[in-house]
Amino acid sequence: MPSYIVRKTNLPEKLTCDWTAPAWQVADPLPINNFRPESGTHRPKTQARLLYDECGIHGIFQVEDRYVRCVRSGFQSEVWKDSCVEFFVKPKSDRGYFNFEFNCGGSLLCNYITNHERIFDGFKEFTKLPIDLGQAVRVVSSLPGTVEPEIQTPITWSLKFFIPFQVLESFIGNLDEVSGSRWEANFFKCADETSHPHWAAWAHVDELNFHLPRCFGTLRFET
Repeated sequence: MPSYIVRKTNLPEKLTCDWTAPAWQVADPLPINNFRPESGTHRPKTQARLLYDECGIHGIFQVEDRYVRCVRSGFQSEVWKDSCVEFFVKPKSDRGYFNFEFNCGGSLLCNYITNHERIFDGFKEFTKLPIDLGQAVRVVSSLPGTVEPEIQTPITWSLKFFIPFQVLESFIGNLDEVSGSRWEANFFKCADETSHPHWAAWAHVDELNFHLPRCFGTLRFET
C-alpha cells in the first residue's frame, strides 16, 4: 500500500484554495489515479496535498475535470452523487475511521464508522458527524455551491479543507503526539450521477466500494 509524508506548516493563514500557492508547495502531490474498471472514458487527473499544524490537518484537492455537476447542498447531503473528492482517515488502528466527502460546491458529508458492513440505511455501526462538529470543518471551493447544468468542457477546480484535531478526538479520544505518528487513510474521486461517472482512489480498492479500511494507505506525520 502507498505511504505519504504529511509535512508541518507554520503558515496556515497562507493556505488558500490555490493549488499553486507557495505555502502548499512544501507538500508533495498525491495522485488519485487508481480507477475502478467500472469507470467510463472520462478519468480526470486528480491530486491532493496534506499538511498539519498543532491544531489540525490542512488539505487541498485539484481536479482537471469535465462533465462537472453539483446539485446537492447542505451538511450531510448525498455529495458523492455530484463531482466529488473524498478523504477517509483512521488515526488509531484500534478505532473507527472518518469519511470526509466534499462535492465540488463545498458541501460536506462525514460519519465516524466502526463497522463498515453495508446495511440498507448505511453501515452496521456508524455515527453521523453532528452539525456543530461539521461546522468546525472549514471548506473552500473554487466553484460555486451549485453547478447546473453540467459543465461539459474542460475545467480545473480545487477545494481546500481544514479538519481540527478536536473533531476527531470527539470520537476517538486524545490523539497524544501527532508528530511522528502513522495513520491509515485513502483519497478518492467520484461522480456517481453525472453524465460520465467514475471512481478513483489513491490506494487501490479491490472492489467498487470506497469503504474498505483493509485497502487504506499510510500517512506518516513529519517530526
